[in-house]
Amino acid sequence: MSAAEEHRMASDNPDAYDVRPRREVHHPAALAEALRTVHRTPDIPSDSNSDSGSEAKGHPLQSVLLRRKSRSDSYDDSALDTPEILPLEDKEPNETSGSKQLRQSSPNFGSGERGDKTYVVASDDAELREILRMGLEREKEKQSPGRREKFRDMVFTRQFSTFDRQNQDAANSPFHGFYVLFWIGMAILIIKMAAENWRKTGNPLGTNEIMKSMFRRDVIVLLLSDGIMCGLTGVSWVIQRLVYLQYISWERTGWIVQNIWQSLFIAGVIGLTLVRDWPWTHTVYFVLHGIVMLMKQHSYAFYNGHLSSAYRKRQSLLLKLKQLEGISPVTAPSPTSPRVSALSTSHLAVPPSADEYHERRRSLSKSRSTDESDIESISHAIEASKPLDMEQLHVFEKLIKWEADALTDELRGKATDHTHYYPNNLTFSNHYEYIVLPTVVYELQYPRSDSINWSYVAEKACATVGVIFVMIMISQAYIYPVVMRTVHMKEMGWTINQRFQEFPWLLSDLIFPFMMEYLLAWYLIWETVLNILAEITCFADRSFYDAWWNSVSWDMYARDWNRPVHNFLLRHVYHSSISSMKVNKHTATLITFFLSACVHELVMWCIFKKLRGYLLILQMCQLPLVRMSRTKWLRNQKTLGNMLFWIGIFTGPSLLCSLYLIL
Repeated sequence: MSAAEEHRMASDNPDAYDVRPRREVHHPAALAEALRTVHRTPDIPSDSNSDSGSEAKGHPLQSVLLRRKSRSDSYDDSALDTPEILPLEDKEPNETSGSKQLRQSSPNFGSGERGDKTYVVASDDAELREILRMGLEREKEKQSPGRREKFRDMVFTRQFSTFDRQNQDAANSPFHGFYVLFWIGMAILIIKMAAENWRKTGNPLGTNEIMKSMFRRDVIVLLLSDGIMCGLTGVSWVIQRLVYLQYISWERTGWIVQNIWQSLFIAGVIGLTLVRDWPWTHTVYFVLHGIVMLMKQHSYAFYNGHLSSAYRKRQSLLLKLKQLEGISPVTAPSPTSPRVSALSTSHLAVPPSADEYHERRRSLSKSRSTDESDIESISHAIEASKPLDMEQLHVFEKLIKWEADALTDELRGKATDHTHYYPNNLTFSNHYEYIVLPTVVYELQYPRSDSINWSYVAEKACATVGVIFVMIMISQAYIYPVVMRTVHMKEMGWTINQRFQEFPWLLSDLIFPFMMEYLLAWYLIWETVLNILAEITCFADRSFYDAWWNSVSWDMYARDWNRPVHNFLLRHVYHSSISSMKVNKHTATLITFFLSACVHELVMWCIFKKLRGYLLILQMCQLPLVRMSRTKWLRNQKTLGNMLFWIGIFTGPSLLCSLYLIL
């Protein structure tokens, strides 16, 4: 049976996908087995020097008492309980301090179903120390707040954007009146500008150079190029199909091919704007949309590439499981490695899942970084057809089934429909459906709304046209004259010193217009355009932004003002830097900010055809400002922090534009 046929059978029958073994409860007869069946670790302090041989030589060996407590597990009452380790003060005369002999007391069955068992071991038992050390490290890893996952940290839920009329929280906000007042003020401003234009030029739009440049040429070419660009994203889907069909390996060459294609893609997008010599309006739209398509392709390819590795590993485990069924056990204890006592089996008491699987991989890589993993050792033993006893077969089977179940959960992701499980998701329609969704982070399935409200779409479409009209009016009245003044300075041969003398006046003339353009551009994209796409595609998670206007630091602003891009950077840059490059969180933050700054500087270069680095420098300066906001002088000063943030927003865009115009 092929891999695809097997997966289709598993998809049609959910039980076929679940190879989870039925847990058996029995009373252990040896210390190693007792510790293996326990899924919780003893609450004792960990001593990093206890494994050293010098300590054993410097102190007399002491026996300990390992006693199982009678406590039930709130999740699974079939799981055994936590062992308690107590020192034994009195030793029998015939027992040496270095003895590793295990003595088991008689079980005492009282009113409960299971009685308490007691085991006496020597404290220098290497096997005991190793098993307890691994258990403690795994428990510490589980409780660590800094655990990072590469792909399983995005949660999509049904919600509305803050300013959406369907958002009841926003409608009931005591500040809702200020939102209404803002738009009334904008309407009055537009009426005033239209009246002034009519009085001066006889046209409410004035001379209207900006709109003329927008529609003067290449509008059809721009739209056709945009459609072709979106269609070319299918190359990433073709690469993933080749990876699934095993024509190429994602770990070896697949990710390299994907990165080469992404580089060619963005180079073609930027190159077309240069060849066609488009006006800045065409260039900004096409380059920004090209960057969005680049992020979408990267997320689609690397998430599915990750799942392809999990899928191939699961197929390999199922093959090993079938080979294991054909092995006849030997009667005598088998000397084949790995021994059962050397395997970590405490995780078998926990239901298999993708989270538990990744947690186990991390804990084992830290505790036994130089050794082979348990599954690899078991696979080598099965492939070599070495003799295995009954206990080895039983434990090997449980371990393989647990790993396969955990990988199955990974392939399902957050999807509830089997048609979205990997590799069923690798379809032409699934890829292009994701391309039009208002998100740049790929998931197997998203929350969806039941129907399309076309009156809502019409409302948002009218808002889109209206906001664009307002932005053109403001630019024509307040920004275009300043730009033409700087052009005139250069044409007249003004020196840099003469132009810099005009710099403060240019800056003051641009502060308020750029602030208005900044707010309107944000509202246009994140409130109107993305909500139109969300409604048409029935995309239910519309948390495209948070209350960034209340930001008290620049890292809070970076998280809240553009949630889709923030989620992309969080998953594919920040977390991927930690997991792939093995860097700490501070270095990962630096990498994330630097990449974002480079992309922003690239857009500025496409607009002005100048590579100055002003935006890159200013954006990287946010990092020391973030550190400053966490000092004891600013940590609890929210009003001061918000004031500093707004000063930066007011001066930043106009400062950048003035620098590019003057120099």
